Amino acid sequence: MTATDERTTARPSLRERRRAAATREILDAAEAQIAEQGPAALSLRAVARSLDMTVQALYHYFPSRDALVTVLVTKAYDDLADAVGAAVEAGADDPDLPGLVVAAEGYRRWGIAHPERFQLLYGTPLRYYAAPVDGPTTQAVRRMSAIFEREMFAGFTHEQLAAADTPALSPSLHAFLDNLPLDGLGTLPPPATSLLLSAWGHMHGHVVLEVFGHTSFLGEHQAEVFRLAMLNLIRNVHDRIPGAPAAAPPVNGSPSDG
Repeated sequence: MTATDERTTARPSLRERRRAAATREILDAAEAQIAEQGPAALSLRAVARSLDMTVQALYHYFPSRDALVTVLVTKAYDDLADAVGAAVEAGADDPDLPGLVVAAEGYRRWGIAHPERFQLLYGTPLRYYAAPVDGPTTQAVRRMSAIFEREMFAGFTHEQLAAADTPALSPSLHAFLDNLPLDGLGTLPPPATSLLLSAWGHMHGHVVLEVFGHTSFLGEHQAEVFRLAMLNLIRNVHDRIPGAPAAAPPVNGSPSDG
């Protein structure tokens, strides 16, 4: 082992460990404040006060509110992606349930369990905050998008996806989609990208309505309605792709979670 290898694998110093522990405490306190008062109320002064720190001391870890928000948003996206990935890995109670539906239900469960953090990601934008361009929040979103892309289009070739039956794309939109970054949606042909974006908007809209209380009138049936909507969605998407396998039969029964 070289000296460089030893430095790479060396245990973090006491100072580094203390800094990491303090950073975790600050993030925990900030998330607790968001859970209690909502994202718009997030304040460095209040976070510092809850930890018996001065604002000046907190600035040693996060030099601005934007820096703290960026880490919180990135962490929320990563936690959401972890939940979606874990749902797919665990599989469904019904072997005929498409992977996209399993992923969507993992997304829904996380949103319901963490409504304030979900609101941080998808609610009213925080005043004066702008995420860094192509920064950690963008990378976290792309990580989650990759899961849905894989589950929606698994088994299809690039040629099949390029021949998907979609409404005609304008030349400018086609060119835009064709030039998306290759570490994001740029790996898909434009017709497939438009299908994925439409499907994600449909799925996300259902979750937003439920998380923000607009479908509470459905009561215990919300999970079943969501599953039916996702089954219809994946069937409609696959019907547009030439050479798609026969649609799976309707899933009987209700999802086991609410």
